[in-house]
Amino acid sequence: MKTFFNQHQTEIILTIVIVVSLIVIRFIFKKAAVGIAKRRDINVQRTTLIVRYINTLVTFVVLFAILLIWGIQPNQVALVFSSVFAIIGIGLFAIWSILSNVTAGVILYFYYPFKIGDKIKILDKDFPLEATIEDIKAFQIHLRTDEGDLVTYPNNLILQKSISMKDN
Repeated sequence: MKTFFNQHQTEIILTIVIVVSLIVIRFIFKKAAVGIAKRRDINVQRTTLIVRYINTLVTFVVLFAILLIWGIQPNQVALVFSSVFAIIGIGLFAIWSILSNVTAGVILYFYYPFKIGDKIKILDKDFPLEATIEDIKAFQIHLRTDEGDLVTYPNNLILQKSISMKDN
């Protein structure tokens, strides 16, 4: 056992440094997302979702770095990742709109001017809709009409339609 530590001392130290860095980076991203959420008055659930996305991405990058530190060749890692993503891509091809809605949810979190409680009008030629935003989730927005009906509207369609803000 002592021989293993002596032979791989550099790799062990670098792995520990990277894992500690992962913890610090995740903490910093969480603090930043929470800070943005407080300044923009964004729902806590939305912030938690974005933090989860960021943590997943950072964890993948760290795992890749650790594999490289331990001598795994980049082309071998790339081959495994590309194979896994190809299988996932084929599996998700039939439900691509889910990925589109999640991506749209991230965009809505950071860049859209409306928030929960705002009254909006979706300017759709075929199905115009005027309602109050009740919740913004990963896949859809929940809207409450003046008649009391709950309408779920996909995030990707919100990005595609013109929206006017109404005075409350």
